[in-house]
Amino acid sequence: MPDPLSATLGIWLGYATVQGYARDRSAVSSEARVLRDAINGVVGLAERSQSLFGAKADAISQLRALANECIEAGWDGYGAYPLEWTAVCLAEEFIRAMPDDLPLPEFSPEPDGSISLDWIQSRNRMFSLSVGVTNRLAYAWLDGSDKGHGVARFDGERIPPRVIEGITGIMSHGTATVGTL
Repeated sequence: MPDPLSATLGIWLGYATVQGYARDRSAVSSEARVLRDAINGVVGLAERSQSLFGAKADAISQLRALANECIEAGWDGYGAYPLEWTAVCLAEEFIRAMPDDLPLPEFSPEPDGSISLDWIQSRNRMFSLSVGVTNRLAYAWLDGSDKGHGVARFDGERIPPRVIEGITGIMSHGTATVGTL
C-alpha cells in the first residue's frame, strides 16, 4: 500500500500538470477543445474541494461572488464599469499561483473594471495589487511612513518575487523593501 505522503504528492503533481493544460488557450481542433473542457471540469472539482485546495478554494469563491455582484455597469451607484471577466480570471490564476505560506488577500472591485487584492496588517501597513485585463500588476504599499509603488508582469503561473517580498514584508511585521519607482 503506498504511503499517504507519496500518494498526496502524486495527486498534486498530476493536478499541477492538468491545471497547466486547463489554462492553455491554444486548442484549435474540436477534440482539443473537448479535452480542455474536460480538464477544466476536473480542475474545477479539485478546487472546490476544501481538503485538496484549502483556503484558496474559499478565496476563489469569494472572488467569483464579488464578480457576480459587480457584473453590471454602475454597480457602485456612480457609473463604475462592470468587473472585467479577464481580470477575474487573472486574479484566480494569481490566487492559484500563490505560495501556500502566503496569507490570502481581501478582494475589492475597482471602478475601472479591475480587481484590487489587498493585504492589510493595520491602517499603516498594507500592500495593494491591482489586477486588470493585461499581465501588468500595479502594486503599492504603505509601511508606516515608508511607501512605494511599482508594476510587475504576471505570466499566469509565477508571481514576481518583488510582489511576494512586498506582501511578506507587510504581513510579517518586517519592512516591505520592494523596488520603488
